[in-house]
Amino acid sequence: MGVKLPKYDEGELVDMLRRQDRKAFNYLYDNYSDALYGVVLKVVRTEETAQDLLQEIFVKIWKNIAQYDVGKGRLFTWMLNIARNTSIDYLRVNRPEIQDIDSAVYVVEANQTIYNELDAKELREVVSQLKPEQQTLIEIVYWEATRTKKPPNGLKCRWVRSKPVCEVL
Repeated sequence: MGVKLPKYDEGELVDMLRRQDRKAFNYLYDNYSDALYGVVLKVVRTEETAQDLLQEIFVKIWKNIAQYDVGKGRLFTWMLNIARNTSIDYLRVNRPEIQDIDSAVYVVEANQTIYNELDAKELREVVSQLKPEQQTLIEIVYWEATRTKKPPNGLKCRWVRSKPVCEVL
């Protein structure tokens, strides 16, 4: 019989992390390290460096959890940005051809598909909890906008606080 691990909702997990709860941090590492490692590895392209950076990233998450703002996005997205920025900073220091942010962004954008896949997976999880008609609308708007970089015909969309707000024309 295997050990059953606790499952925390995001709000509960954030509260525990802010109280510096080691169980919560172990849970965070066990459940998110593989995804963050994949992102870091895509950027730096060496396993040893990615492993070292992953440890640095989790230290940053631990030390800076008080700066996480629930109103600006999900915890995973915040951690993903820390992972990406830490990886870019590493490249800037250790790769002479990447000395400015534009060059670093170019390297990251060349490997952007993993970020899109992670965001899409996360979005599908949230959308699956909506009513069927809401799911259909979100999927049409999101996937069409992602594919064409603009909303589908008949919709006007704008971004408010990092979220799309769409209305029927």
